[in-house]
Amino acid sequence: MGLTLDELTANLIASYNCAGGINHIDGKNLPSKQAVTEITVDLLRLLFPGFFDEKAIHSSDLHAGTIALLASVAARLESEIEKSLEYNPPANLVATDLREAARTLTYKFLGDLAEVRDLLRTDIEAAYDGDPAALSKEEVIVAYPFVEAIAVQRLAHVLYLHEIPLIPRIMTEWAHARTGMDLHPGARIGTHFFVDHCTGTVIGETAVIGNHVKMYQGVGLVAKSLAAGQALRGLKRHPTIEDRVTIYAGATIMGGGTIVGAGSTIGASVFLTTSVPADSLVIQEAADVKIIQKRTGDSFELDFQI
Repeated sequence: MGLTLDELTANLIASYNCAGGINHIDGKNLPSKQAVTEITVDLLRLLFPGFFDEKAIHSSDLHAGTIALLASVAARLESEIEKSLEYNPPANLVATDLREAARTLTYKFLGDLAEVRDLLRTDIEAAYDGDPAALSKEEVIVAYPFVEAIAVQRLAHVLYLHEIPLIPRIMTEWAHARTGMDLHPGARIGTHFFVDHCTGTVIGETAVIGNHVKMYQGVGLVAKSLAAGQALRGLKRHPTIEDRVTIYAGATIMGGGTIVGAGSTIGASVFLTTSVPADSLVIQEAADVKIIQKRTGDSFELDFQI
């Protein structure tokens, strides 16, 4: 027989004592990931009534259903925000103000939901207008993972702007796990945004994206280097993408000083670390492809333009 339960427990306790940096014991009560996830799902129900519900919603029930769901979300979110503020309170907030501050921030956030819906309406339009495979806007909402990812990011961005710690990242990382899109809540994203196929997209905290921007899978808007670590906090590390830019699959754009001018197109697999003027076309000029025949071992190369 192997170790006993007491021995297994003793081993873990010893690990807790030696590796204390990854424990959270006797500390402040952190927001619950499960609770924040459930709140996020209900926020999606408020943003898209009838699309994230199992049963059809009738207009005669809309007011009663909305007020009930809002009340439930408000109570649960207020509790999680209070935990966040207790963990990392703003400098101008004293401990006795936490509950009142949490309630104020909760209602400010919920008051922004109509504005978030206005932005999401433009994203749905961009997705439908930009994808000939889309049969309807309803299909875009129920079937495109991009919609869930950008909806959660726009919600989390509002909380981020209110300087609420932890919860925005919990929300966007939940969406990241579900959709394959890693959208930091700090990123500023304009209207009519669309990422086709969406998988592998990475948009960093200080990225700024204008209006009518379209991207494809695997695009990264990232920092040039994070070697300085925490010394980079608060600095602009990620690129700016101006209006009406299209970025094709696998392109990587790096650096806080990098600006892609309005109306530009960035080709697939481009690695860009410098700014480009408006109305530019940036492509990888050429690539060599070698084909080896399995049976004979003969090889030949193809030169082609991308």
